[in-house]
Amino acid sequence: MPAASTTLRMLAVSVIASLTVTGCQTFEDAGRAMGRSDLVNDLAARLDRALELTYSAEYQLPGGERAEIVQAQDPTRSAYTYPGGRLTVTPEAVTRCTAAGGRTACTLVTPPTPGTKPTVALFAEANRQGLVTPPVVVGMLTAAALDPQAVIKQSDTSVAGRHATCVEVQRSDGDFTACVTTEGVLGSFTGPVDGKPAELALSRYSDTVEQDAFDPPAGAGVVDRRPGGS
Repeated sequence: MPAASTTLRMLAVSVIASLTVTGCQTFEDAGRAMGRSDLVNDLAARLDRALELTYSAEYQLPGGERAEIVQAQDPTRSAYTYPGGRLTVTPEAVTRCTAAGGRTACTLVTPPTPGTKPTVALFAEANRQGLVTPPVVVGMLTAAALDPQAVIKQSDTSVAGRHATCVEVQRSDGDFTACVTTEGVLGSFTGPVDGKPAELALSRYSDTVEQDAFDPPAGAGVVDRRPGGS
C-alpha cells in the first residue's frame, strides 16, 4: 500500500467506538437512541450548517498532494484549491482557475443567485482532482439515509486534533466512509465519487482566513465572461 494512502488511513481511522445499524434498528449514542437515518442526516445537517462558518482547512490527498477549503461570511465567500486548479465562489463571480506549465488562467462567470447554495455540479472539477467537497458529501449522506438497504457503522475519531463522528456506509452503488468534526467541517472521506476513487484527510484547521484568500492568484491571466465583462 502506498505510504501516502497509509498515512491518510491513519489520520482518518483512529476509532474509539463502533456500532452497526441496519433496517429499523437503533443504537445508543451519548445516552440516547438514534436511528440509522437520524445519524447520517445529523452529519449531513452538520456539514450543511458549516457553510455558514469562517474557517480554513487543509487536506492531505494521495501521492503527497494537498488541497484547501476556505470560507468567510458577510459576504459569503468560499475557495476550493486542489491539484492544478482552484474554484472561488463570491457574490461577484464564480472564478475557475487552472495551472499548467507555470501559468495560471482564470475565468469569471456569473455567480449563483444571492441566498442560494452552490449546486453539486459546480464542484465537478474539484471532485475529479481529488478534493471531495462538503456539498457532495451532504448529497451522499442524504442518499444513504433514504436507502433502507444501506448498512451503516458509526464511530468516533480524532482528525488533525479535532473530534469527529464517522460513518462507514455500505450501499449497492458504492461504499464510503465520511468523518465530520464537531464544528461541521469535513474531517476525512474515502470512497468513490463519480465512479473515481477518492481519499482525503484534514491536516490543519483554523477559524481564520487570509485577507487575499478569494482573489485570483497573483500573475494569473483573467477572462471575464460575465454579462458586461471584458
